[in-house]
Amino acid sequence: MEKFKIHTQNSAPEGSKKILENVQNQNGYIPNLYGVMANAPKILEAYNEMGRLFGETSFSDEEKNIIWLTISHTNGCHYCMAIHSMVAEMFKVPVEIVDAIRDDAPINNAKVEALRTFTRLMVEKRGWATDVEVTAFLNAGYFREQVFELIVGIAQKTISNYVNHIADTPLDEKVLPYKWESEIHN
Repeated sequence: MEKFKIHTQNSAPEGSKKILENVQNQNGYIPNLYGVMANAPKILEAYNEMGRLFGETSFSDEEKNIIWLTISHTNGCHYCMAIHSMVAEMFKVPVEIVDAIRDDAPINNAKVEALRTFTRLMVEKRGWATDVEVTAFLNAGYFREQVFELIVGIAQKTISNYVNHIADTPLDEKVLPYKWESEIHN
């Protein structure tokens, strides 16, 4: 199969240009994921909007990063694991938490482990969490609203994970030090 084009702001379809311009201005470069998504302006728009909405949830920045990493690990996304490992470092998520998620090892913090466990089971079970599983999440210190807010994060990250699976998006040079290999990648 022919590879998906990684667009620049100049080569992108008209519907993707504004978002790519904003991403360039915000980051100083256009990540390959955005360049690939630019092939279909609506997926780029959906991903961007879901990211904005997830950013407005009640989860802390650290928790959002843990959620993104957990979803990406569960889905086996090499690109998102690398980029979110870098972003987690920028947000000062403790390295032992990031490493535990990357290595699929237990996290030595009960509340964080509950967040990772519930996120993973929501992805693996496609949202079919039992009452016992939801109650365990709530008993760890989370709120009912956050059960549904988590679904926003899952939706957003699933978009990018699936795009990266199909397009085999190459890592950006700045995330190469965070490279991660999935055991489920074909």
